Amino acid sequence: MGNRLMEAGQHELALDAFMRAALDEGMTPEILAGLGTANLGLGRLGQAETLLRRAVVAAPDRPEAWNNLGALLMEQGEFPQAALVLRKAYALDNGQSDAIRDNLRLALAKSETSDKSGGQADGYDLVRQGSSHYRIRTSP
Repeated sequence: MGNRLMEAGQHELALDAFMRAALDEGMTPEILAGLGTANLGLGRLGQAETLLRRAVVAAPDRPEAWNNLGALLMEQGEFPQAALVLRKAYALDNGQSDAIRDNLRLALAKSETSDKSGGQADGYDLVRQGSSHYRIRTSP
């Protein structure tokens, strides 16, 4: 239910749905990732980071959670760390996801640039792609 609400852009309702699911099922890796992704969609980066980090520890084989953590780190301007996280997502996904590949390319490029310019995140937007993937794109 929470994933469908996120697809519809209803992140606050999705957050409520994931919280209700957590009461029934406990904090499973899927629920942690859902809560983190919903918070990411709401711009609550600190909460999202905590939850996504818990999700990747609980289920280290889920590329979606790694991708969303990488997108969040890029949003925070943490490009070298984002590149490491996105490399993990890309490897787990076997290079099948365009969103993960694009995020990794951008993180690597920004990581090189930030070494020279001080690491500013200007000119990039976080864009939801599907129910559980986030992608970073350049601002128009």
